[in-house]
Amino acid sequence: QVQLVESGGGLVPAGGSLKLSCTAAGTIFSFNVMAWYRQAPGKQRDLVASISSVGSADYADSVKGRFTISRDKNTISLQMNSLKPEDTALYQCHFRWPAVKDDGYWGRGTQVTVSS
Repeated sequence: QVQLVESGGGLVPAGGSLKLSCTAAGTIFSFNVMAWYRQAPGKQRDLVASISSVGSADYADSVKGRFTISRDKNTISLQMNSLKPEDTALYQCHFRWPAVKDDGYWGRGTQVTVSS
């Protein structure tokens, strides 16, 4: 069992910045991937950024150049700069082992609201 604890969401004006954090607790081993997803009301949940246990990172095109994901052991951070109203969503942390065919683990989420 992996438990994910998130923090850092809030209300910010357009153009502002926020930093989200997520810590995974439990039995963490082998190659794994942690990621941030987001979902706005009435829309599907989309991948924002991911980072593996060896440091390889990927980003959605919509956030490239604005967001930076980083990892320190089992904690990931998402530095979000130049925020736009369309970034408003519930941001959820996710953990998975690519070698295991299951749904992985989800955090409860932290709300990010960007005002215009």
